[in-house]
Amino acid sequence: MWGRKNQAAAETAKADEPQRLKDALRRARIDAAERTGVVVDLHDAEVARLELLNEALDPLFAEIPAEVDLFDRGISRGETPRLWVDVIAHVAMGRDKRVYRFLQDTRYGRKVLAESVSIPEIAESVTRYVAQRMIERERALAEPGTPTIADAHRELLLEQRRRRWHAIRAFLFGLAAGVAVLVALALLLPGAR
Repeated sequence: MWGRKNQAAAETAKADEPQRLKDALRRARIDAAERTGVVVDLHDAEVARLELLNEALDPLFAEIPAEVDLFDRGISRGETPRLWVDVIAHVAMGRDKRVYRFLQDTRYGRKVLAESVSIPEIAESVTRYVAQRMIERERALAEPGTPTIADAHRELLLEQRRRRWHAIRAFLFGLAAGVAVLVALALLLPGAR
């Protein structure tokens, strides 16, 4: 009798432990799913805010001439959503998911060009950036020292001519040296006459 109660209590305890673990695992899975849902909602909110900014920039990018291909605007929806202005500048959301951060990648690291919760302020910063980039492009195209394809072709032809003349001079020098050696040998060797 005494042994049966202890045995029944042990079986009940064993049965309760897996149930508790199963319940804990189930609760943990539910919590993880809820957190994942929240993260997905935050991600979607970031993308939506970037899309609003993108729409606010439509008039600016409509004014850019078609021949200017510096800018490639679009939203990347990766782990960190970004609104790309060009290959080195983009807008991302801050840590609190409300602040827009306009960033530029430089050779020394990332540089914050503007930071604000206001779409018009960020749009103004992007407008200034686009204007600066277009001025840089105009200056680069206007410089007289900028090499063109015709200049490169001309340089190639000049280099080929220099090499050809160098080879002809080396041949003529070798020929003259050979003739001089033969004349010297003919004069020095008395039996060769």
